[in-house]
Amino acid sequence: MKIEQALVPISKVSAVPESNGASRNGEAVRSRLPKVDAPPAPLNDELVDQILKGRGLRGWLRVANVTRVLGLLSLYLFLDSYDIRAKFNRRTAERLREASRAGGRRAQFVQLCRDLVGRMVDRAIRALRFVVFRGAEGSNKKMARLELQAIWLRENLIALGPTFIKIGQALGTRGDLLPLSYIKELSILQDQVPAFPSAEAYARIEAALGRSLREAYAEIDAEPIAAASLGQVYRARLHDGREVAVKVQRPNLKELISFDIAILYRLVKLTNRFFPRANENADWEGMLREFYQTIFEEMDYAREGRNADRFRHNFRDWRVVRVPVIHWSHSASRVLTMEFVRGTKVVDLEALRARGISPVKVNRLLVRAYLKQLLEDGFFHADPHPGNLLVMDSGHLVFFDFGMTGRITPNLQSQMIDAFFHVVSRDVHGLGQDIINLNFLKPGVDPETIRPVVEGLFEHYLNLKLGEVNFKELTYDLAEVMYEYPFRLPANFTYVMRALMTLEGIGIVTDPEFSFFETAKPYAKEFMLKREGRRFRKLIFDKITGRENGSDRIQWSKVWKLTKMAANMYLNP
Repeated sequence: MKIEQALVPISKVSAVPESNGASRNGEAVRSRLPKVDAPPAPLNDELVDQILKGRGLRGWLRVANVTRVLGLLSLYLFLDSYDIRAKFNRRTAERLREASRAGGRRAQFVQLCRDLVGRMVDRAIRALRFVVFRGAEGSNKKMARLELQAIWLRENLIALGPTFIKIGQALGTRGDLLPLSYIKELSILQDQVPAFPSAEAYARIEAALGRSLREAYAEIDAEPIAAASLGQVYRARLHDGREVAVKVQRPNLKELISFDIAILYRLVKLTNRFFPRANENADWEGMLREFYQTIFEEMDYAREGRNADRFRHNFRDWRVVRVPVIHWSHSASRVLTMEFVRGTKVVDLEALRARGISPVKVNRLLVRAYLKQLLEDGFFHADPHPGNLLVMDSGHLVFFDFGMTGRITPNLQSQMIDAFFHVVSRDVHGLGQDIINLNFLKPGVDPETIRPVVEGLFEHYLNLKLGEVNFKELTYDLAEVMYEYPFRLPANFTYVMRALMTLEGIGIVTDPEFSFFETAKPYAKEFMLKREGRRFRKLIFDKITGRENGSDRIQWSKVWKLTKMAANMYLNP
């Protein structure tokens, strides 16, 4: 459909009469920014009991449906990756057999019984996998079943509603862990979710803005141009001729998501109770709390608009990065009106090349932009899937949808920069301490004991390009270490890791030779030099003025290293 045909006069879509509110050129003027919503109540047992109370049979049916979908998904993924898991199990069994020889006949007999049970379980799982996939590993029948499973998953996530569509969007960026068939289907959820009726959307716009569509807009689309998990977008035109995008939230969203979060909370609690080891290596409860906090922030469009303004301010000196301008006079907590921007998705390689734009350069710009957000600004876009990133014909990279953002404290920024350079320089000794500093290892474990293991892993994987890394194998290689030394993903890293893994997925698509660390290294050096330069300038100033802290000395060896780094960076670009 042509844009001129999509935009229709308000009189054809709105039967609501004009109000008598004060306006200028047909537009009501807001004197203040809309207020942001209050933070949601803490997620705990009392709140969950209150949400679930009185749901009755319908509530129990939804619990059963959610459990069915998530349970089957877990089973499918387990069976699909079972060969790698079985390889890990064999290595573990060999290690235990070796250890049993030193324990005498009784220990050997116990281990023999375990091996027999293990073989029986292995055969049962392989038989189940053959039945589920209707074919052997790598066969056309299995590929066909994976495609059917992917369609089933997408349709069921859509049927479950906004919360699970959001989860599906996150899974759709994990090409490193999920089958390709799943990724193709889940990528549809980025901007092709079923829309709700336009008449209802128009009513919500009018209620949120406190005026009729005719007062607010000269023209508006008859149908949404995009529909996502939490809302949908209409193209419109203001009375002064500017073309805008109008984002309106789905009805009853808060109630739906609250109920789903309560269900997930109960499932996590039950899992922790009956399968406590499931929570040893990932703080699922903490991650759910962060998801709960973030998704409620995302539902507040006033907060999203302010996040966009803050992001634009942070990139004010970057001419190649664009953020749509928010029209606050036409925005509220459930409606957001912004500048309409056209562009090409960052993963549409043919369209980018047709416009004379290099996908590799776009990817490098994206990596550099994220390093600035993480290492310099401490404020980052936490949902960088391809539906939220466009490249204009002019080459500008455009960021959309700032409902999901993350914040990083200066102390955590400093630790992340140190860890990054320890990885780049293969400093295993430093990496061991970084794991402790970043809370990836529980207290009480001596970092010296894990350094040989870390060295063995990184010696292999850090020398590979990202496309050569089998993340499923890496997961099970790490599993032995994680069982012996209780690593866990801190909750405050959930969205950092999600953003980085999404960027890696985009990087693999746009550049087959992509290596995150090699691409990021020069930019990270630049940010590190800025950070340390500010720190040393302050120390020197304090020395000169006599305000230095007695315990804080200038590390001249570090100054020399940074000077050499700066010289290499600027003399050998």
